[in-house]
Amino acid sequence: MEALPDLATLSDAELKQLIDDLIQEENEVSYRRRMLHGKIDILRAERTARLQRSMGEGRSPLEDVDVEKLTAILTAKSSPPSGGEAA
Repeated sequence: MEALPDLATLSDAELKQLIDDLIQEENEVSYRRRMLHGKIDILRAERTARLQRSMGEGRSPLEDVDVEKLTAILTAKSSPPSGGEAA
């Protein structure tokens, strides 16, 4: 991000041009962000569809999750993983 120039030295026309340039840049960044969010949504939908196909009808991908163990970990009732890993 470039620093702003000394605003007192800018003419009215230069100030207007700087505003217009920054608005254009903001529009380009906003468009790029929307495109990225759209791609992320498409990829997540594909991943979800694949997971549903691989799990079969009527099964949840969470069926194999040990909820009690996860609850104990999240409430810090169990010991940390071995191997000296720290969170």
